[in-house]
Amino acid sequence: MGESRQSYNETFKREAVKYVQEQSKSLEQIADELNIKPGTLKNWVGKYREFEHEPVNQGETLREQSQLIGDQKREIEDLKEEIAILKKAMHIFSKERN
Repeated sequence: MGESRQSYNETFKREAVKYVQEQSKSLEQIADELNIKPGTLKNWVGKYREFEHEPVNQGETLREQSQLIGDQKREIEDLKEEIAILKKAMHIFSKERN
């Protein structure tokens, strides 16, 4: 005999999606907690998400996201410094020589 499919009511699905949006855990971790297949939960998120512009955490933990933001901030500062150096060099080389 094959496995019977689990059926979930709409309230459960909406609450599961709300839980995904509120947590910093990955979708896979939450699916494991709720004993749902990750693909099923991802489908529910696509269907029942209430905050249109809110990004959905898709596997990255909060720590990984913070690390990425820190790396990007450092890169921006480096680029700003490089631009300042190039501006100074351009100023020096653009002076007329007598």
